[in-house]
This record gives sequence, structure tokens and C-alpha cells, in this order.
Amino acid sequence: MTVSFLVDEPAVVPVAQLLLAHGAGAPMDSPFMDQLAAALAARGVRVLRFEFPYMAERRATGRKRPPNPMPALEAAFREHAAQVKGPYFVGGKSMGGRVASMLAAEIGAEGFVCFGYPFHPPGKPERTRTEHLQQLQCRGMIVQGTRDPFGKPGEVAEYDLDQRLRLHWLESGEHDFKPLKSSGLTQQGLIEEAASVAATFMQGQ
Repeated sequence: MTVSFLVDEPAVVPVAQLLLAHGAGAPMDSPFMDQLAAALAARGVRVLRFEFPYMAERRATGRKRPPNPMPALEAAFREHAAQVKGPYFVGGKSMGGRVASMLAAEIGAEGFVCFGYPFHPPGKPERTRTEHLQQLQCRGMIVQGTRDPFGKPGEVAEYDLDQRLRLHWLESGEHDFKPLKSSGLTQQGLIEEAASVAATFMQGQ
């Protein structure tokens, strides 16, 4: 597999470096990923985006593919992480964040940041994906919309998560951080808020 990155360089000396993976349904340069990476770079974070094999194949052929099995996703993440120079954090949107959180300690990352974590499939709250979050081996943060069908505040409060895991809730946001119009908030505003708390977390403040 060819290892390549889409890099967003901050205009200042980077305060942190983030290896950022996409979610299951959209590529590394989706509007959400573009906005998030730009917002992080504006806060001094050097962002390195990459694509899992199925998404790279979709880009090459134009045909939609389902995500690779978890072992293949993990292998791709490890392969890209091995090319990152210097200290770094890992993270991702939804599925990408899940993979990042599972591998962060193993691959020597400083920590992980998940943007819209898939705590469970929508409509299937009994199928949780939280076992590895119950005992963390490194620092971790999840930024989640309060209307996210993959895990809302009331549900997440019931989980036995490691007390060191930081959770930040984006008011009225859904899985892509889009708020209700009646909230007076904007998706861009919530993405900016997510980038701010993530950058602060990665700086260790």
C-alpha cells in the first residue's frame, strides 16, 4: 500500500501533530474533514489525513465500497503512523476515531481525539463499542454532538468509561456536528468549537 498524506500545515510552529482518519462513508477530503482540518491548523495543529484502503480504491475506481474489516483498518492505520516523524496524536471522524482510540497506546501516540464517536450503531444501543474505553493506556478525548444517534449524553453517562477519558459535548450537534436551526448555532461554529477543545487537549492544558 502506498503511504500518502493530505497535510494541513499551521502558519505558526505546530503545537501538536494529529494523524486524522475519515469516517466510514466519506473520504479524507469531505467538506466536514476539510473544515475540521482547517480549523485545527488555524489553532496550531499540524494535521495529516489519510485514507483507508477501501476509500482509496473508491477514489481510484469511482465505485463505492464497504469499509475494510477491522484488522485491515488497523493495519492501514499502523502503516501510516509509522511514517509520522516526531510526537503525534491520533484521531478521526466516527469509525476513524474508533480505530485511532483502539491503537493509540499500542503505536506510541501521545493520545487520541475522536470527533463523533460511534458508541453504538444508530437504533441499536445494546451493541456498544466501549470495552477498550473502560481502561485507557494513554490520554483520550471524545467530542460529541448532543443529538448524535451513535451516542447521546444520557446513554454515554451510563457507560463504565475510564475517568481519564475527556468528553466534550457540542450543544445541539448531530453526528456531523450539524445543529438544529432553532438553536441559533451553525455547523461551522461547532466544528470550530471541536477544534478548539481538541487543540487545547493536545497541548496538555
